[in-house]
Formats: sequence, C-alpha cells, structure tokens
Amino acid sequence: MSPRQTEAETTVAHPRETTDLFGHREAEAALLNAYRSGRIAHAWLLGGAQGIGKATLAYRMARFVLAHRDPLAGQVQRATTLQVDADDPVARQVAAGAHGGLLTLERSLNDKGVMRTVITVDETRETISFFGSTAAVEGWRVCIVDTVDELNPNAANALLKILEEPPQQSLFLLISHAPARVLPTILSRCRKLALRPLSEADVVGAAAQAARLSGDDPALVEAAGAAEGSVARALTLLGGDNLKLQQRTAALLASLPRVDPRELHALGDSLGLSDRVALGAFVDSIEAWVAERLRAPDLDANASLPRLARLAEVWEKIARAARDTQDYNLERKPFVFSVFGMLAEATR
Repeated sequence: MSPRQTEAETTVAHPRETTDLFGHREAEAALLNAYRSGRIAHAWLLGGAQGIGKATLAYRMARFVLAHRDPLAGQVQRATTLQVDADDPVARQVAAGAHGGLLTLERSLNDKGVMRTVITVDETRETISFFGSTAAVEGWRVCIVDTVDELNPNAANALLKILEEPPQQSLFLLISHAPARVLPTILSRCRKLALRPLSEADVVGAAAQAARLSGDDPALVEAAGAAEGSVARALTLLGGDNLKLQQRTAALLASLPRVDPRELHALGDSLGLSDRVALGAFVDSIEAWVAERLRAPDLDANASLPRLARLAEVWEKIARAARDTQDYNLERKPFVFSVFGMLAEATR
C-alpha cells in the first residue's frame, strides 16, 4: 500500500483484480511486442505519477505472460492487447494472490500490525527462493515490485543482486512514482517505460469501474476534473468535502511564502485525527503543487536550480512525514504546520 492510500481506496478493486486498462496503449504495445519477439528484457521500470495505472499494467502483463508461457505461440503472435479473460484460471489465481508464478514485493504490516514505511530486505530476499524453486510452477516467473521507491537501502541492494544475474524465464516489473530517484545501478538493468497521466475521460472510466459507479456520476466527473490524470487522486477526492479541502489547500499554497496561521489551524481541524481520506487528499494536493513547480522551472534555469533542489528535498521530507502521520495515526495539525513551514522556507 502506498503512503497515501486511504481507507476509501481499499474498498475498490485492487490492481491484481482489474482486467481492463484505461489509456497507456503505447506502453501496453511495447510490452506485448517485446514479449512476442522472444527476447524480452528481464526487468522493466514502469515510471510515472501515482495512481495513473502503473500497477494495473504490471498485473496485466503478469497475467498475460503466465497465461501464455510460449511467446512464439500463435495466440500470442496474433494478440493485439495483453487482455486475459477474467474467468481464465490464471486471472482468477492472480486476483486471489494465489498464483505460484507471481511474487509481489510491497510494504507489509509489522509484528504490531502497523504498516511498515519501507519494503524490507527480508521480504526482498524472498525473490531468491521464489526464482530458485522448481516445485511451485513451470515456465515464467514474474516479480512485481510495488513500489521500488519504498525499498530500504539493503532491500534495494538485495534486489540488485538478482537483477545482475537474472534466472531464465524471469520477468521483473518495477513500479516507481519517481524514477529519477531510483538507484542508477538498478535503472541501468531495466528497460524504462514512462507512463503519462490519463485523460480526464480515462480517469472517469477507470475510477467508475474501480468504485463501481456510473460514469456520468456528477461527483465522479467533478473529482476526475481535479485529479490531474490520476485515478487514485480522483477516488480520494470523491465527495464534496475532499474537493473543498483541496481548494482550501490550493488557496494556502497560492499565498506562499506568506502563511496565515489561522487558516492553517482551520485546515488542520478539517483533517480530523482518524480521517485518512482527508489526509490523503491533503497530501495529494501538496504533491501535485510541488510536481508542477519541478516540471516548470523559471526561464533562468541555472538560477532556479538551487530553489528546485530545495523544493525536491522538502517534498521527500513531507512524504516521509506523511507516511509516519498515517501509519502511526499522529495528530494532523502539527503535520499541516510543518508542511507549510517547510514550503514557505523553500519558496522564499
């Protein structure tokens, strides 16, 4: 689960259960063409903004490979997409998390039932036994890392070792929200596949399917319009209160580096101690604002580099604090003041 996944999001379909893909046709074609060439790269880095369907595409590729073990077979050569019928035995096993040929590395609960902030080295070392075993399943084995951004340093090194000497018929699908920050040694062993934010129509379609809503639901259409191409963000914003929270946050961000303590108090109160949905909407708004500024530097690029570096460093601190605030259910108001304090300093 990502640092901003909310309780509302956990009620929608998981990517391993989602058989339809919205958008990303070029990326899907790249994976399909590489597979049926018979010479597919053993590791792929699927990079792009959070919530745009990277994990959905990764599971879609995994199902196809596991359902069609011979890349040169006629059915594969004639395929135009990676679609596998939801009733196919492989699709059912993947959806249930029970296919012996698929391993997923993701953050898990610790002994106290609290979500870890990183993927640990012990979990990553499961790849050794997974790819070394001969009893579980014949043919291809697929490992999805969701996300590689959350590997701790030891876990990243453990993954690197197996990427350096990949077993036969192994496929690694590494998901990253920030590919530029992935270890260069891991990047060098992957084929990169950049995914762009979805169109508003695709966000509506994907979110409607995931949340089992009508595509013309007014609240969904409004949320999709504010989601900046992210299905996860649209689901987080679904509902008037979260859209209002996003608008309030946007107004405070627009006033930086000036900060109004009274408005921060009000914003902190609106988050609520146990409201993980509101916290997710707040952090999403901050991330979108920071990302926009990192993508659009000043005309004098050299002069703007120090400011951009400060902003990127601040975002990393905010992301870590957001994970701690969610995982340990910390008070929201100090987090809000801390976020705007750091952003004010970085934008002066």
